[in-house]
Amino acid sequence: MLQKLRKKDQKGFTLIELMIVIAIIGILAAIAIPNFLSYRTKGQDAAAVSAAKNFYQAGIAYFADTATSGTQVNSTSPPPAYTIDDNIDIGTQNMDDTAGVVTTNSMTFSHSKSSTVFTLGDNGDTS
Repeated sequence: MLQKLRKKDQKGFTLIELMIVIAIIGILAAIAIPNFLSYRTKGQDAAAVSAAKNFYQAGIAYFADTATSGTQVNSTSPPPAYTIDDNIDIGTQNMDDTAGVVTTNSMTFSHSKSSTVFTLGDNGDTS
C-alpha cells in the first residue's frame, strides 16, 4: 500500500509513518514521566530519612564523648561528626542529653523538594 503512495525513486518516510512514530513516543513518555517523578520523590524522602538517622547516630556519639549533662545539638549547632546537607531541612527542635537520657523532642527532617516531613523519635526511628 505504501508503495502506491510513493512515486518511483522517491525516498523518505510518509506523513502517516512519522505520525505513528510520534504517537508511540508520546505514549511511552506518558507512561515514563510519572514513574520517573515518583522514583525521584521516593529518593528525596529516603535522603531525608537517612539524614535523620545519621543526625541521631552522630548526636549519640557526641553525647557519649561529652560527659556534660544538659548538652544539646540542633540544626544550628549539629554534632561535630554530622555534615549538613543543603537539601535537607532540619526543624528547630533540639536533641538533648539530660543525665544520660537522650530525647529528640520530635525533631523534623524533610527534603527541600519534597513535601513529606519525617519526625525523629527518641529511639532513632523516623515516622
